[in-house]
Amino acid sequence: MAKVESFTLDHTKVKAPYVRLITEEHGAKGDTISNYDLRLVQPNENAIPTAGLHTIEHLLAGLLRDRLDGVIDCSPFGCRTGFHLITWGTHSTTEVAKALKGSLDEIANKIEWKDVQGTDIYSCGNYRDHSLFSAKQWSHDILEKGISDDPFERHVI
Repeated sequence: MAKVESFTLDHTKVKAPYVRLITEEHGAKGDTISNYDLRLVQPNENAIPTAGLHTIEHLLAGLLRDRLDGVIDCSPFGCRTGFHLITWGTHSTTEVAKALKGSLDEIANKIEWKDVQGTDIYSCGNYRDHSLFSAKQWSHDILEKGISDDPFERHVI
């Protein structure tokens, strides 16, 4: 079985919240796809409840696209501690951290229920499992801790 880089990361050494470049993959035609670790809470110490995480996921899908070029996907980790962000090309971790910070600030302070895309039976595979209240509270708490562009040092953006 192929080694997955994320499973070789020592989760006891990282200091969340942070943004980390996991890998850059280069296609046959020279295209680059980058995978970032957007770690919102400390692994093995906390996890975002599914309803709040699900709503954050739906909001980040649009908000990160508003702030960064080339966003392909933003998907939650199964452990509920953060997200994978996949992009065309390369962005610095500082640039991604600033985009994440701006997105979480918008969630915490500006978003209303009408702003959340994909929350009905027609547009979501589990539409009953959303909580804007939880998404706002977690976003606020993450912002209070500050987002770093380094997983091992607290270099808050």
